[in-house]
Amino acid sequence: MDLTIIIPNYNGKDFLKKCFKSLEKQDASFEVIIIDNASEDGSSNYIKTNYPEYTLIENQENLGFAAAVNQGIKASRTDYVFLLNNDVELEENCIFNLLKCIAKYENIFAVSSKMIQYDDRNLIDDAGDEYTLLGWTKKVGNNKSPDLYTAKREVFSACAGAAIYRRRVFDEIGYFDENFFAYMEDVDISYRARIHGYKCLYCPEAVVYHLGSGTSGSKYNKFKTRLAARNNVYVPYKNMPWPQLLLNSIFLFIGYLVKYLFFLKKGYGSEYLEGLKEGFNSLNKINKVEYKNERFISYMKIEWLLIKNTVKFGFL
Repeated sequence: MDLTIIIPNYNGKDFLKKCFKSLEKQDASFEVIIIDNASEDGSSNYIKTNYPEYTLIENQENLGFAAAVNQGIKASRTDYVFLLNNDVELEENCIFNLLKCIAKYENIFAVSSKMIQYDDRNLIDDAGDEYTLLGWTKKVGNNKSPDLYTAKREVFSACAGAAIYRRRVFDEIGYFDENFFAYMEDVDISYRARIHGYKCLYCPEAVVYHLGSGTSGSKYNKFKTRLAARNNVYVPYKNMPWPQLLLNSIFLFIGYLVKYLFFLKKGYGSEYLEGLKEGFNSLNKINKVEYKNERFISYMKIEWLLIKNTVKFGFL
């Protein structure tokens, strides 16, 4: 058995049944670890009663996504771990195709699935994530036809809502940064993996239907806006050496300004500013990735990719 499925859960009882049923149909062997973040909806009892074969880790408080998946990764012993949101349903060959994709090359850190919107299966939710000089994450394919994303390709980051990871790499680059709590932690760890010379891929044959915002409750809300704004400060600060950060600072400023105007229009301008303020005021908690001369080429490749993504996606 080469795979452990890790599912963080917070008040997701209503989603778990469909998720678990789709796991039962997979053409692969695996273990399942569920980390419950102090749910109050009976999730733990549901899991214990109906799926006693699954390992359940019960936290006494909501530690967030990053801490929960770290618990699962550290408790696993398999070559690969599959991080999975609770609000998803997998097609039958999803896990088989992810395993086949990640096993092909040793320098692949993570493989992102083809995430399709649960309520409208004619639209993509996420076909791999890209990152730009503006400090933005781009969910490639969002609201477009799945037929446009049928080719396997390299992506900047794998969306941790349904992505498989090579477990040994965590020992080399570190685990998910728990300072993030939730949102952008998958971009941060994929960025770190790139610095160390690893890549992420998108696997179009691994299809997942994703409800989206199952835990936070909506696409835009005060909690999510503040947290994402804060973490948008953390990612470049943590991963860019000071010269690169200085070089890109004007683009990051433009990115923050445009995002503020966007959220101001949505009614969350003050929450976005609070998040930015919290991010800058708490940088002392963030451990920057140590610069090493032997990784210079990796930094240059990343900078070039950020430039290309900014040109390609712009303000879309």
